[in-house]
Formats: sequence, C-alpha cells, structure tokens
Amino acid sequence: MRYSSLYLSALLIALNFISLPLAGQTPKPNFIVIMADDLGYGDLGVYGSRLIKTPNLDRMALNGARLDSFYSSANICTAARGGLLTGRYPIRLDLVLDVARPTNEVHLKAEETTLAEALGSLGYRTALFGKWHLGSRIEWSPRRNGFDEFFGLLHSNDMTPLELYRDEVMIEDPVDQSTLTERYTQEAIQFIEKNRSEPFFLYMPHTFPHVPLYVSNRFTGQSEAGLYGDVVETIDWSVGQILETLQRLDLDENTLVIFTSDNGPWFEGSPGPFRDRKGSSWEGGQRVPFIAQWPGKIPAGVISNEPAMNIDIFPTLVTLAGGEISEKDVIDGKDMLAMLTENAPSPHAALYLFDSDRIAGVRSGEWKLVLESRYRGAVPSFDNPQSYYGPNGLLFNVRLDPSETYSYTREYPEVVAQMRAHLENGIQQLQSTVLDNMWNRPN
Repeated sequence: MRYSSLYLSALLIALNFISLPLAGQTPKPNFIVIMADDLGYGDLGVYGSRLIKTPNLDRMALNGARLDSFYSSANICTAARGGLLTGRYPIRLDLVLDVARPTNEVHLKAEETTLAEALGSLGYRTALFGKWHLGSRIEWSPRRNGFDEFFGLLHSNDMTPLELYRDEVMIEDPVDQSTLTERYTQEAIQFIEKNRSEPFFLYMPHTFPHVPLYVSNRFTGQSEAGLYGDVVETIDWSVGQILETLQRLDLDENTLVIFTSDNGPWFEGSPGPFRDRKGSSWEGGQRVPFIAQWPGKIPAGVISNEPAMNIDIFPTLVTLAGGEISEKDVIDGKDMLAMLTENAPSPHAALYLFDSDRIAGVRSGEWKLVLESRYRGAVPSFDNPQSYYGPNGLLFNVRLDPSETYSYTREYPEVVAQMRAHLENGIQQLQSTVLDNMWNRPN
C-alpha cells in the first residue's frame, strides 16, 4: 500500500479502530460526500439560480460553509472522481486521456489507495450509492476499492450496456433511470440507520444531471428550468432526506456532510458568472459548488473565496478520522478544515488546472495564469514566443474578473513571474511520461 502509516496490518487491532468509543472518548466523526454529475456552479439557489429551487442545499450553506473558489481536479468525470477519492492529481493516476467506458481499459489502478480504503482501515464502514465511473468491469468495481457496500452504475448513463449493481451482482437491465436518485437516497438512509452506532463514510456520486435526464412522476414539472431543473431539485430533495435522517438519529452533530460536483455543466446547466463549460480548463469547466455542514464544528454562514480543490477532501477526512499522512505519502491535497471552521487562507500556494494531460492553468490567491485553451478542435497556446500574446500566458484576476475577460500580463510582470515559478514547480512535481514533451507539442 502507498500510505504505509495508515495501512500496516498491525494497526487494525489498535484501540482507535474499535467501532465503539471507550468511556469518555469522543466518537470518530461520520462523513457523507455527495457529488452531482455535471452540475453547474450557477444551478443552486445559494449560488444565484433563479429558476431552480434548492432549499435544502441553500439551508445547508447557511448553516455551514460555502466555498466560492472550489475546483474539481479535472474537467471530465473519471479523472475528477479519481482525484477526489485519492487526494492526488489525476495525472498521477493515468486517468486523464479518456473516461472509463465499457469499451476501454481505463480504471483506477489497484495500487492506488482510495478514501474508502483509508477510512476502512481506521474502523469505518464504507458505502457508495451512485455512479462509480472508475472502471467498467467487476474486477475494478467499488467493492475492490475499499467500499463495503455498492448500489449503482459502473459508468455514465449514456453508455451501454447500462446495468444496475448491488455489490458485484447485476440486479437490473434495463435500468429504470427515472427512480435512480430516489433509490440511491433510500439505500443511503438504510445505511445510516444500520451503522448509527459506528463510524461510517457514505459516498453518493449521483448519476445526474448528466444526460440523458430522468425524474420520476412525483418530481416531473416542478421546476421552472425544465427537465434539467426537475433533476436538480430531485437531488436537492435527496440532500434534505439525508440531513433529516441524521437529525432524527441524533447524528447530525457528529457528521460532516459535503456537497459538490464533479465538473462544470455540459449542454444544459449554468456555469454562473464563469467562462465556458465541462471539458474546458476555463473557470466554468472546473470551478464547482462546495457546501459543508457540521453543526457545532463548522460555524454557520462561512463564505470563503480562497481556492481549494476536491483533492483536499481525502487528507481532510483522513486527518479528522485520526489517521496520519506522512511526508512519504504522495498526496497533492491539503487539509482544508481550517478553511471551513475558521475561514482560514487556502493551504495551497498554487493549484493546477489540467486539460487532459497538460497543465492549462495555475490558480494562486486571486490570480490565474492561463496557458492554453481549445478552439475549433485546436489547442491555441498563450505560452510561446510565436503566440499573439507572447511567451507568458494570460493573467486574470479571477476575484475582480471571474469571467476571465481581461488579461493583466503586461500590467503585472511581477505576478506573472510568481505564477510561472508555480508552473515550473508543478511541471517538476507532476512530471510523467505523458508530460515529457507537453510544451513542445504542435498546437
């Protein structure tokens, strides 16, 4: 195992792995991570939506923390999920060139340690209800990657064959997609009830609003934003059911609940004030909602514009569970608990935004350096002497100009120099065979 400090078999009998705490000992916190698929930053009421009503998520944000500069680690599904579950940039996982499909070999490698494996070794019960999308074969399924229970799909709902699994048994084909969100929710409620007396990690990566879109009759036509809005409002209902269950079982004060999205919106949905959509490294492709609630631990109404990324969820939860990440562990994420509880600055000097296997942008503080983008099938570079923009890239102040409209490369050469130093460090730290010649490729 990569994370030896967490996974030495001898630790499995240590006191902190006992499911019931000793007298006077604080119980380990529970964790619930809910992730929508292709949900836009602007699709929630708390992030500015006027047509889609999300009262449960809005209330969750008011009662906890909202991060306004939170990024996915990728602009497509599979890589983003790998980043969240391992705390590592997807470039390290060899998950950046395509998504997992029934027709390819893309999957999370066995030597990678998932959040479920890390928390499982710390005494947690683990479950995934929803879309896996880190390998389309049973031998690559959630049960082989640390999850005690699995109910859901192995890949996106626009791929065939599409089958519903319970653990490693296929139970439905064709899948009734209209009730998937409700069935995931029922599974989640049952899991929470069953494990109320021991620490648990529940991961709910929803199938929607990835296309094709489906809702059951009870949610049809309730939104002012068409079928897409109905789907999002169904997810909001699901979040409300989870929060109500925690409160009913007196688990809410010992449970950290996180809500986010895997990337920006695709053909429908709102990226909010940001530029572009899923599949791009502009803000609309990778800046996503992030809401966290933990009564008594996270103060109500925290709003932060400090940059963070879904790779930070791994070290944050492992640390809260009592685990340690040594300097030998190659984890790119940082513990972001202080951002949520104290409105602290970002723990990152810089975050790297990828377009496939290439670093396309660097975010540090209020600044973002953009190196390239996609245009009509080509990849124009802003980072070479032949570029119209010169050799230094486009520099945006994404707090003043969130839509990345005006570059300040000429006006702030000292900031450009700092950002390029971060870039060079990123190239060194994240170097791999697919990155060897990234700056010398033809546009």
